[in-house]
Amino acid sequence: APTFGAAGDGDGDRNMVLGDNFFISPADSLAIIADLHRCIPYFREGIRGLARSMPTCAAVDRVAQHHGVQCYEVPTGWKYFGNLMDDGRISICGEESFGTGSVHIREKDGLWAVLAWLNILAAQSRDAGRVVSVREVVEAHWRKYGRHLALRYDYENVSAESANAMMEHMTQNAVGKDAAALAALCGNASCAGGPKACDSFTYVDPVDASVAANQGLRFMFNDGSRFVVRLSGTGSVGATIRVYFEGYLPADAPSFDVDPKESLAPIIAAALHATQIARLTGREQPTVIT
Repeated sequence: APTFGAAGDGDGDRNMVLGDNFFISPADSLAIIADLHRCIPYFREGIRGLARSMPTCAAVDRVAQHHGVQCYEVPTGWKYFGNLMDDGRISICGEESFGTGSVHIREKDGLWAVLAWLNILAAQSRDAGRVVSVREVVEAHWRKYGRHLALRYDYENVSAESANAMMEHMTQNAVGKDAAALAALCGNASCAGGPKACDSFTYVDPVDASVAANQGLRFMFNDGSRFVVRLSGTGSVGATIRVYFEGYLPADAPSFDVDPKESLAPIIAAALHATQIARLTGREQPTVIT
């Protein structure tokens, strides 16, 4: 029989949802909950808007477009979602670090996300007249919207000097540069259709007009792929460099059964070449791959 698994952290604010030998990325989980929101009693009348953190891949953006609601891209940090909730702009939100939430509380709520999934599976199974598996729900979503591939490299306990040197290198050599300069920087002019642009993410809160600058560097490619580089203050010692990789398989792709590590390999190679992490930090490998 199809199985369902869920895991959370100690205080229950983060969640992981699993099927039978099947992992669901946090971005896919967010997008599916948003798309099938009417399976959740609280949202049977619809949703107001959606939001994700900037490093989170854009799966939920496609759902927002389909449902005709706004999708907000905010810096990492749950407080940015709270402002949008308080102003009535969004109903569901999430981040790539296994945080999902809704307007019922101004914090991520892992227990709620698991219950949302159980509601979705119950409704889908009722409509199909049989037990529908987690895998079936996810694969149906991919056939409708395409599949966003995501991976994250964490370099922990890097000296602040080395981490800042890497960010300065990218700021000076990538931000605002043209496609030719970006292609030379990443060492591959044809990767993902070629580099398109690089910027430093700045968020202007639509509620109170407050500005959050320097929230990470976004390196975009012409086919919609990208990588993001940011420093995190959540490490216990030194600095943590986080590099996020994102690719996309369209809805008419011949197969979605791919390994993100293999599919994203060209983007990863381009990012490591562009950032010069190994040279500037002495780290040949990430501490953690998520």
